[in-house]
Amino acid sequence: MDQLKAIIESLLFVTDSPLTIDHIKRAVPEAEPDAVKKVLSELKQEYEFRNGGFTLHEVAGGYQFRTKKEFKEAIRRMFQPAQPRLSPAAMEALAIVAYRQPVLRSEIEQIRGVNSGNSLRILLERKLIRVLGRREIPGRPLVYATTRKFLETFDLKDLKDLPTPKEIEGMEIRTFPLPEQKPLEISAEDADDQQENIT
Repeated sequence: MDQLKAIIESLLFVTDSPLTIDHIKRAVPEAEPDAVKKVLSELKQEYEFRNGGFTLHEVAGGYQFRTKKEFKEAIRRMFQPAQPRLSPAAMEALAIVAYRQPVLRSEIEQIRGVNSGNSLRILLERKLIRVLGRREIPGRPLVYATTRKFLETFDLKDLKDLPTPKEIEGMEIRTFPLPEQKPLEISAEDADDQQENIT
């Protein structure tokens, strides 16, 4: 068990994205899933008890070392952000995709009331959203959804962790009326074509 803990800790140290149990199983095929879960739980407790500068955090379906929020200002002064922050327009489009996915560009623009092509392009470049395929309606428009990187960026275990409308009330953000969800129909050919966009 001690050796497995050391291996998992080293994998967590070198990874640049959340490490799932499946990832660990590929690296250590002889390890039982229950043993891996137990080690991850123990490591999480150890780093919390240590009260150091970082913790083992559960995010986007996996585990990742992350610095503590109370030290973000010092870290920000040390390192310049790799990318500028998203504009309010891009954040609006991203919020709609997050809550309405799978969603069409036309549905996003109907809610926002403005052209959203540039915002969607930026979100695709940042890998915060992806193209799922095409909806089987006239014109066969692209269908958008969020990515695993979206979960990582916003510190979410999964989409269930998104704040509810009640939780959003009172926050100083712009809210939108959401139209009724339409069923998604994607052809097998389009799903294959778009596989490379899925992260």
